[in-house]
Amino acid sequence: MFGLGMGELIVVAIVIVVFFGAKRLPQMGGSLGKALKNFKTEVTKKDDPEEIEDKSEES
Repeated sequence: MFGLGMGELIVVAIVIVVFFGAKRLPQMGGSLGKALKNFKTEVTKKDDPEEIEDKSEES
């Protein structure tokens, strides 16, 4: 993986924990997971004509 060994990965993990703090990491992970889930849903969603009409009526 990009030529990184176990030592380099540990250093990167330590830097991330120091930079963001241990308390914020779970929140950031959850937010990232939700964002990826929403993105995947929007990308894989089929363009349904009824949904497009519903969205235009809401505006």
